[in-house]
Amino acid sequence: MVLCGAQAGPAPATAPGSGASARPNILLIVADQWRAGAFGFAGDHEVRTPNLDRLQRVSVDFVHAMSSLPVCCPTRASLLTGQRALTHGVFMNDVPLAPAAVTLAKVLGQAGYDTAYIGKWHLNGDGRSAFIPRERRQGFEYWKALECTHDYNHSFYYADGPTKLRWPGYDAQAQTRDACQYLRNHAASPRPFFLMLAWGPPHDPYQTAPAHYRALYAHQRFKLAPNVPPALAGVIQRDLAGYYAHCTALDECVGELRATLAQAGLATNTLVIFTADHGDLLGAHGGHNKQQPYDEAIRVPLLWHGPTGLGLKPRRLQVPIGSEDLMPTLLGLVGVPIPPSVEGRDFSAAMRGGPAPGDGAMLISCVAPFGQWTRRQGGREYRGVRTTRYTYVRDLAGPWLLFDDARDPWQQHNLIGRPRFARLQGDLEATLQRKLAAAHDAFLPGDRYLAQWGYSVDATGTVPYAP
Repeated sequence: MVLCGAQAGPAPATAPGSGASARPNILLIVADQWRAGAFGFAGDHEVRTPNLDRLQRVSVDFVHAMSSLPVCCPTRASLLTGQRALTHGVFMNDVPLAPAAVTLAKVLGQAGYDTAYIGKWHLNGDGRSAFIPRERRQGFEYWKALECTHDYNHSFYYADGPTKLRWPGYDAQAQTRDACQYLRNHAASPRPFFLMLAWGPPHDPYQTAPAHYRALYAHQRFKLAPNVPPALAGVIQRDLAGYYAHCTALDECVGELRATLAQAGLATNTLVIFTADHGDLLGAHGGHNKQQPYDEAIRVPLLWHGPTGLGLKPRRLQVPIGSEDLMPTLLGLVGVPIPPSVEGRDFSAAMRGGPAPGDGAMLISCVAPFGQWTRRQGGREYRGVRTTRYTYVRDLAGPWLLFDDARDPWQQHNLIGRPRFARLQGDLEATLQRKLAAAHDAFLPGDRYLAQWGYSVDATGTVPYAP
């Protein structure tokens, strides 16, 4: 298969420690449900993330990185294809990404990269513990993955055969050790590598991190955000203690990965990217988990630290960037042509100090609510735009939410319908309509899209899956 398209910039020069590789190695780390605010560098002084704080100081930090559709499978499909959810069709959990999809691993593999995947996959759609054959691995060669589990201390995976294997102990730590061994094994390779490491935490269940991490927060009393209802205070205090324990455990994994890169002589020629598939409400606005259009659910970390040859200087970029933008941006950075199937935007020039693409707004959506956000619980289809300052969202009935995120960072004051903000609302509505037209998104009821893609759902709107 020939993958071609718009030409990216020239390939970076060879750097020390890269072997004969003309392009940098790539380590892409994806956590599950780690919201953008839960880091020391983001102003949360109650969570311990010293390794990621150090990484942020030497990285390009996209302050307004968003999950375009804040659910696990849709985001993962967009990260790998550079497409919107209604294009690749994965707008629900537990449905498959088409085996013929043009993915990041396939494109990089054709460009000469060794490709590897370790951890949570969640793109096969054939049960959460079924063997995933090679033809459904979307171009990844080295493979130690399971479709999905959140039983982090009794976690399994498959390699090349159908024998189910078990990660020892807490799976994120075991997966990190395997990733470190992969790095050491490829230190002298003449080919660059693309390694994607996908952890299950800090997704709930929260109280399952190793005991010594839980002990760090066991007696801590957290200052809850003002948008958490008082009635949920006790539950959220307990949840935060477990959530932060997962975060600190993963932070130490990041430290181990970076130490391995340095020890193996790979630090000078490896692009390290850290992100998450979506955030976690953790009681904000009375909600739990994800899907909803509030910042705690849609905003994610996005750090890029690369060799000097890539032209990246540490900075905080104040531009909105979405899930589908990661693939073209990565390809642009390493000098690999971007396939014509990609819908996302290439931010590599902005990362080097140039202008950002687009109009300063990003499209967010929920195509069909399900699971923990059923219609009975207030779940609804929505489309919206997020800028550096404003969040504007409409549902099928009309305008729903408008927040001035600069003046109201906890999104407690809905400005919809207030005469003083009528012009602002009109401008954001016009932006949203332009985005929908460009995306060929008619914003129909979710049932229409379920029927179009042939997805059957249960009473909670969830696609049934085998455990």
